Amino acid sequence: MATIKVKNLRLRTYIGIKEEEINNRQDVIINVVIHYDAGAAVQENAIDSALNYRTITKEIIRHVENGRFALLERMTHEVLAIVMEHEGVLSAQVEIDKPFALRYSDSVSVSLSARRD
Repeated sequence: MATIKVKNLRLRTYIGIKEEEINNRQDVIINVVIHYDAGAAVQENAIDSALNYRTITKEIIRHVENGRFALLERMTHEVLAIVMEHEGVLSAQVEIDKPFALRYSDSVSVSLSARRD
């Protein structure tokens, strides 16, 4: 079992419910943890045998930067769905931070996880 971690993917998108948030892009920080069976990748040492985290990350970037979200929960759910669409993923966790969402706080985050049965 391998663990892939995409750490601190910094993107800008429309996130929130206030008029100011709806009209202006804001920063979000995305962390993704993916578990998959890397046996074939280790044996064959070939990209075709590995889970392509670059492809997954590009899909996340495209979706988040082109999207509009009222809630962090919804954005986190949609990013997790993108990750889980890939057959090789056995389980995944996504955490998305919205920096400075609360006064006196570095950020607010939502985390969701999924597991393939």
